Amino acid sequence: MRFLFYTHSAVSDWNHGNAHFQRGIMRELVARGHEVIALEPADGWSRSNLLAEQGPFAVERFRKDFPELMAVTYDAGFQHESWLADADIVIVHEWTDPELVARIGRIRGRGGDFTLLFHDTHHRAVSATQAIAVLQLEHYDGVLVFGEVLRESYLRAGWGRRVFTWHEAADERLFKPLPEIDRESDLVWIGNWGDDERSAEIGEFLIEPAHALALSGTVHGVRYPPDALTALADTGLRYEGWIANADVPKAFARHRITMHI
Repeated sequence: MRFLFYTHSAVSDWNHGNAHFQRGIMRELVARGHEVIALEPADGWSRSNLLAEQGPFAVERFRKDFPELMAVTYDAGFQHESWLADADIVIVHEWTDPELVARIGRIRGRGGDFTLLFHDTHHRAVSATQAIAVLQLEHYDGVLVFGEVLRESYLRAGWGRRVFTWHEAADERLFKPLPEIDRESDLVWIGNWGDDERSAEIGEFLIEPAHALALSGTVHGVRYPPDALTALADTGLRYEGWIANADVPKAFARHRITMHI
């Protein structure tokens, strides 16, 4: 079968954790013999920031780390209809521009010969309902959401025909124990600052205990404000910025404790 994934970005995981799960799903489908193509906006926020920070090297890293994945960029003049005409399954991520979400739905409604699914991996259906309510999903065959609470919210609101819980998971081909790598430090935290939505938790569960216990370790992530960087430096933890997802298992293996907040 031919799968078409509309992603915010498959190439970039800069402040874009959904890329990890989507890459894993696409790799699994390729391994099972399916054709898989990821479509992403050429000027997408995550991709643009990654290129600005890391340069073309980051795109080359993606191609090297995930050679089985095919990512195609689109712009305003992109012929979506011709790509959709050859697809069997189309999965549209919720970071996709609302006008394009509606356009793809209309193509399906006019008799597009493919199964069309909307994929929600965030909490806006609960925390910012208007952002989801304006999406035109009436022609979508189903909605995939990453938690049962979201599924119930979609059903209550009447968004979409059918709604299924599809939990995110780790790519087992990438994330696995690496006992051959020696432990070098105490603690690693890999995560982004996130618009203050978990600032208090980072302080309570990472910065304060690391300082109190005098732990050595590393922090990876992006968008940390100056005061957060100062607080990290005061604990003795090293801040090393963005890390490619393919390097994360090795980073985990080099530390005795991994934090997830």
